[in-house]
Amino acid sequence: MSDATTSSASPVTWSASPTWPSSQSLAPATTAPRSDTEPKRTRMSRPATSSEYWFMSAPRALLNDFIRFSNVDGPGNRFVLFFQGCNFNCTYCHNPYTISTCIDCEICIEPCPEDALFLGPAGRVTVDWDRCTRCDICVDVCPYDSTPLARQVGVDEILSEIRSTAPFLSGITVSGGEATLQPEFVAALFAELKAHPDTRHLTTFVDSNGACTTATWDLLLPVMDGAMIDLKALDDDLHTRLTGVGNDQVLDSIRHLAQRDRLYEVRLPLISGINDADDLLTRTARRLASIDPAMRIKVIGFRRHGVRSRYQDLTEPTTDQMEH
Repeated sequence: MSDATTSSASPVTWSASPTWPSSQSLAPATTAPRSDTEPKRTRMSRPATSSEYWFMSAPRALLNDFIRFSNVDGPGNRFVLFFQGCNFNCTYCHNPYTISTCIDCEICIEPCPEDALFLGPAGRVTVDWDRCTRCDICVDVCPYDSTPLARQVGVDEILSEIRSTAPFLSGITVSGGEATLQPEFVAALFAELKAHPDTRHLTTFVDSNGACTTATWDLLLPVMDGAMIDLKALDDDLHTRLTGVGNDQVLDSIRHLAQRDRLYEVRLPLISGINDADDLLTRTARRLASIDPAMRIKVIGFRRHGVRSRYQDLTEPTTDQMEH
């Protein structure tokens, strides 16, 4: 669920070949105009839904990348997994290439300077990892908010990566994209971490936009130590303009997790002139306090880094605005 209000360490590169599953006037994120040269979106070129992942036999997941050490994705030093696919399309997303699943349109093949991309079996864009340098040109030219570099992984593969650095870690965070779209994998991974003597000391956290059912959280609760939920805006209409989706499930998730002592913090992204009005922030504070007066709340200022060009005119809050 990462967006331009958050930051993290540089991602590591994958070491093995992947296997593939198949202006301040804000417009709704899902209907933002594209240039005349950009292809129209097609069947799979939009925010993902959880049903798109059930074709993969658990416990496997479609993963964009991971970082071994981060101190901004939860408490302490954390190993962070970034899942591919999101059910939001946030205007200010700073990793929009994690939103959609690859549709194998081939647009990225020719621009690759290393000839690392080719059309493989069943007409799928395939990566030659011996050639790939992770220059991300394929990501830059993709008009569908996706990447050919995402890969399908199993729990054992991720456990191996985590165990290699476990003595230096405080915990594991699953992020995205949106990790709750692939809950069976997350539950299986967390369960294995809790069961193994080398990793049972690690706390397990979910960084989420909160747009999932309470049944999804109930699947994760037995093996999840905490969740960090983004509340983009308290007003449903504004939330829809920012993300393309309403906030009913987000507020339900916050309440559900708080009642079960699994809500680590609520994060409020702040965009100058959009969701920073004093009245809105006051109502937001009152709503959250009514759920839990001791709720941990983190206000995070918007930053333009990585944001799609058509949203670069969004304004970053000043230091004075953040302190106010």
